[in-house]
Amino acid sequence: MIKNVNNLCRLLFFALFMRPFMLIMLGLNVRNRERLPEAGPAILVANHNSHLDAITLMSLFPLRMLQKIRPVAAQDYFFRNPLLKWFALRVIGILPIDREMKSKRKHPLSGINAALKRGEIVIIFPEGSRGCPEQLGKFKAGIAHIAKDNPEVPVNPVFMHGLGKALPKGEALLVPFFLDIFVGDNLRWEGNRNRFMETLTARMTGLAAEAEFPPWD
Repeated sequence: MIKNVNNLCRLLFFALFMRPFMLIMLGLNVRNRERLPEAGPAILVANHNSHLDAITLMSLFPLRMLQKIRPVAAQDYFFRNPLLKWFALRVIGILPIDREMKSKRKHPLSGINAALKRGEIVIIFPEGSRGCPEQLGKFKAGIAHIAKDNPEVPVNPVFMHGLGKALPKGEALLVPFFLDIFVGDNLRWEGNRNRFMETLTARMTGLAAEAEFPPWD
């Protein structure tokens, strides 16, 4: 019963608010949308510049798939107050990660691995925290551990441009700004962590270079 209510809340939020908001207020241009996974399990890897990153990526998928899409998010940020926690867990459906990991009894990636085994699509931001607008930061090795634990699961790189200007880190006021999203070909675990990270980084760098954008003012 609770799961059905959560799914309904998510469906209404995206259908009545997020999709019209993206199309009318911001504008959205998706390059190579056909490369997005049509079903799970799958991993979406994206750059992280804005509060809107995860829900923008979720908005790219058909409404019928929303209950299977799970963005990974920092538990310490979204669990700061009960209302934000409820919204993050029940409406967005985040997979909370404890970045401090005070308890070693539970593996930090166990929730992600379990979601992939359930056939879900997991959204991951390997840079960790939000960085400078549209500048790729160094990816943390956690994504390689996830790929190693799930070698059969495709990893889809996605580069987003514009959200760092629309709602950047440290800002609460939204500025309408056109969004460009570049979806790359998927890759899989190659048997070596360094080689996997180099390939993923090269794919993301290539997506960022597909279009020539003027530098931010």
